Amino acid sequence: MFDLLQTILAFIGAIALLVAVHEYGHFWTARRLGVRVLRFSIGFGPKLWGKVHNGTEYWISAIPLGGYVKMLDEREGPVPASQRDLAFNTQALWKRSLIVAAGPAVNFLLAMLLYWMVLVAGTEGLRPLLSQPPADSLAYSAGLRAGDEVLSVNDRPIATWQELRIHLLKDALDGESLALTILRESVQQTVRVPLDDVSADPERLFNALGLQPFRPRIPPLIGEVVPGEAADRAGLQVGDLIRAFNGQEIDDWSALVQLIAANPDTDVKMRIQRRGGEFLVNLRLGSIESGAVRRGRLGAGVDVDPQIWQDLRAEYRLSPLAAVPEAIRRTWDMSWLTLRMLGEMLVGEVSWKNVSGPLQIATYAGQSASIGFEVYLSFLALVSVSLGVLNLLPVPILDGGHLLYYAIEGVRGKPLSEEMQAMGLRIGMALLLMLMVVAMYNDITLLFGRG
Repeated sequence: MFDLLQTILAFIGAIALLVAVHEYGHFWTARRLGVRVLRFSIGFGPKLWGKVHNGTEYWISAIPLGGYVKMLDEREGPVPASQRDLAFNTQALWKRSLIVAAGPAVNFLLAMLLYWMVLVAGTEGLRPLLSQPPADSLAYSAGLRAGDEVLSVNDRPIATWQELRIHLLKDALDGESLALTILRESVQQTVRVPLDDVSADPERLFNALGLQPFRPRIPPLIGEVVPGEAADRAGLQVGDLIRAFNGQEIDDWSALVQLIAANPDTDVKMRIQRRGGEFLVNLRLGSIESGAVRRGRLGAGVDVDPQIWQDLRAEYRLSPLAAVPEAIRRTWDMSWLTLRMLGEMLVGEVSWKNVSGPLQIATYAGQSASIGFEVYLSFLALVSVSLGVLNLLPVPILDGGHLLYYAIEGVRGKPLSEEMQAMGLRIGMALLLMLMVVAMYNDITLLFGRG
């Protein structure tokens, strides 16, 4: 229940902040350029709370999945002659363009600020240490092996696994081969990984590369027994070391987890070491639904030496001044990567399964908030970039669609007819609805494990 509440609050907080910032960009610019703003709303639908200040209504509305700024406009109702110069539609082309562009622009500025805060406060992650690549992978063919640490990708320094993934994806989209500078047994060397005919789809790309984070061997030592479940019913105790599973020797917790998962509701034998002695235990594993798959469950947790994770931890921190260009670079990289991914989806090179809906975004929000404040800020920066890029797409109904209309108006010397604009609006709504359907479908298939 606590995790669910945290996820809901993290999601609503993220959406409220990002929408408020986006709409404030429109609001602030409109006010500064002499346009009267009638309403500033966070959320859609019925009003939950509101007040009037300086002639503008400020609302909190019932559906927290967006927001809007309503300006005085002759196209939406009669405007008194005395206020016509305050209406949006009567403004010069450059003013209308600035007001529309201000929303996405502020999203990019917010992303820069959030990345700057993360860089100054310090961000943690996994060191880019490699597990043994599969024998049929590009990484293995190039000579990469378990324990190698990636220091840079195409001469760009790498501090964490997250950075490594982003740079690998960016270079794959650009069609570049990879030059990885690695550290192996205290010696630096460069390994080149060709990307010829490799898909830029994230899942297929990383499967082809075969790059996975290094997983230390964790002894299968029980650190927790869940009351009432299989381990508890069989008499297992905290401190027990599992030596074998159905006659198969076990020395790593992850290997044990795989065996347990493959045997739901099955009678098994385990050899247990306790206080210097060993004995066999017969028990019946439980099960749990994981999407559409039933997996075995022991009902026990592992006792992990915290030092294992300390050795794999990477920390990256910059001075306030040095963090400025790095925050700008990260915002640019994520913006370009987002735009490229959308383009690759349109031509079928990248799966539409990469489009996240509200359920996935809420899940990411809750997970990032549970990990730490800096991780949550990085999540907010990423979503802010995505919101900025999405709104700049030249699709009628989005900010980019309005800017497209204004560009055409600038070339023609007069705006498009109302009929043409209305047709574009219908097309834009249809495209946006299709995108929402895809996103919701991805949410549902992920939720039920059929993606």
